[in-house]
Amino acid sequence: MKKEEVPQDSCKSYSGHKKLIYAVDEQGHYEGVKSSGWEVEGFATEMAVKALDEQLAKATTEYQQGEISALGYYIPLLRFDLMSLAHATGFFQWQIKRHMTVAIFNKLSDKKLMKYCAVFNVS
Repeated sequence: MKKEEVPQDSCKSYSGHKKLIYAVDEQGHYEGVKSSGWEVEGFATEMAVKALDEQLAKATTEYQQGEISALGYYIPLLRFDLMSLAHATGFFQWQIKRHMTVAIFNKLSDKKLMKYCAVFNVS
């Protein structure tokens, strides 16, 4: 993208900030250019945040009704997915899914619970 083509659409997801984007100048060299946003990127970001908020609302309801463990609530609250939580804790994804069951979660050892606490930064 050329320097003069960097979008300046003033996205509300930027909250008035600017983002550094690299573009090509007149000599063909890359140069950092500040952008106030791109409408398409802003729309995609809003849709992603909306989907995450819906996941959290569903998890909150399921947790309050005793259908999932606290782990199932913290995952969307802190914007984790199974893969990232597996990397952070060292558990396999299938183990994490199993730990989201209330009966299994209630039987977890302190050592396993402490791994989750450390990743989620809770006591």
